[in-house]
Amino acid sequence: MFVFKAAVIGAGVMGAQIAQVIAAAADLPVVVKDLDRERAQAGVAEAIAVTERRAERWVQRATATREQAQWRVQRVRELLHATDSYEDLRDVDLVIEAVPEDLPAKQQVFAELDAHTPGHALLATNTSSLSVMSIADAVSPSRRSRVLGLHFFWPAAAMRVVEVVASEDTSPEAVQAAANFVQQARKAPIRSLDSPGFVVNRILGSMNSELWAFQEQSATAPAEIDDAVRASGLLPMGPFEVADQIGLDTVVRVARELQEAHGNRYGVHAGMLELIQQGHLGAKTGRGFYEH
Repeated sequence: MFVFKAAVIGAGVMGAQIAQVIAAAADLPVVVKDLDRERAQAGVAEAIAVTERRAERWVQRATATREQAQWRVQRVRELLHATDSYEDLRDVDLVIEAVPEDLPAKQQVFAELDAHTPGHALLATNTSSLSVMSIADAVSPSRRSRVLGLHFFWPAAAMRVVEVVASEDTSPEAVQAAANFVQQARKAPIRSLDSPGFVVNRILGSMNSELWAFQEQSATAPAEIDDAVRASGLLPMGPFEVADQIGLDTVVRVARELQEAHGNRYGVHAGMLELIQQGHLGAKTGRGFYEH
């Protein structure tokens, strides 16, 4: 199976980045859907803005001419389409759901996708921690083999890894088609079973727990920890920077799910809990460990 047209459900920062990757890297038309057209249009605008910023860097680094960069931005504009209706998903081959990490909300989306997308379409969730099998409970039995996880990492435009997550019901053909699509989008697919944390978050969660514990014990400024991680070359962003971008509430929820599933080697940062209690959730509220 080949993907000729895709859709993204949820036009927030993650959905916009995923749509940008599909249009800019895979060169495929993308329908961006949200609850209302204004939100969808805002997501499209963000995807175009990401492309413009990346194109400007290409020019500055002399990896593309000004004309080539402008052509790429225009091409992405042409490939993105905003909508508030599931009716515009009648001819898609792949849908990636990127709504907030709430199981009932995701199941509602998948029930709609089951009703409004062609039977051959792959139905993927970008969940970072929820069970793909549980999300698939919302679709008819005949569609369960087409449901899987495609977990992009923030920022999706820059991060190369995408987890391809198969539930017990996902067919091998669907997994292979999804992996092929990830490669078409110039990303590296990592296959994972449907278990809490999948692959990457289990690794990062363990590392973050150690860094959080060190920060609390040593009273080192979070910015110093982030600087050290970046300087090491291990990761492009430090754990506190990443937490702010993802959302502190989401980071804590994932940490607790990992802790419940895999034991106390996964911890929760006390300072993060204090910020959440104060309403500081990171970039989305304007303040977390950093001002935004």
